[in-house]
This record gives sequence, C-alpha cells and structure tokens, in this order.
Amino acid sequence: MRAQNETAERIADPTRKRLVPSHEDSLVVARRVAAAADDLKANDILILDIRGSGYADYLVLASGTSDRHVSAIAESIETQLKQSGHSAIGSEGLREGQWALIDFCDVVAHVFHEYSRGLYAIEDLWKNAPRVSIT
Repeated sequence: MRAQNETAERIADPTRKRLVPSHEDSLVVARRVAAAADDLKANDILILDIRGSGYADYLVLASGTSDRHVSAIAESIETQLKQSGHSAIGSEGLREGQWALIDFCDVVAHVFHEYSRGLYAIEDLWKNAPRVSIT
C-alpha cells in the first residue's frame, strides 16, 4: 500500500524527486508487465536488467504480429498494471501500433511490431545487460 501512495504522490506532484523502490519492487513490476504482455500472446518477451544505467532498472520488450496486436498488448499492460496500483508516468505510440512505450519510472515497457523490433534492435543496444526470467 505504501508504494501505491508514493506512486500517486509522485504523479500528483511531478516536482518531487524520483522515488526509488527496492530492486525487488521493480522486478515485481517488470514481471507483471511481462505477464500482461503474455496474456495477450505477445512474442519474444524479454526482461533486461539495466540497473545502474540511470535510465531505469528494467526494460521489458515484447512483440506483436500486427498494428492492432501491438496496441492491444500495450493497452493491456497499462490497464493491468494500473489495476495493481502501478500507474504509468507516460506512454507513447499506443495508437500507431509500430512501437509503444509505457514508462513506469523504474520499469519501461517497449512493445514492437515484429518488423520494427528487428529494425530498431533495442536488445543490441543493451547486449551486455543480463536477461531476467519472466517468471
């Protein structure tokens, strides 16, 4: 409950310093994102541990097979995480269906159309980042 209240306070007052949850908290969020993507049959779901990067603790990558599939996966992630008390602080590309980004502060989800994922090759940018089990 404390994490939910802190998240709500951070969103309500964007001038507050970024709250840093424990590693376990952000890993739980990353796995929830992966599970939400899996619920909509996303392909190639991957969690990258990028703690220490200054960007986030985890990246969650997933692919969809069509524009509609990508949008549905991204919207499902946002909805399911919000229901569990983790509201996104920002999102982009949900309607376009090529590359959707949902920012949960310490966890950032990227949902790609299969073609776009290959084109941008985000995994290659973070090739030294450890891969984390999605379960």
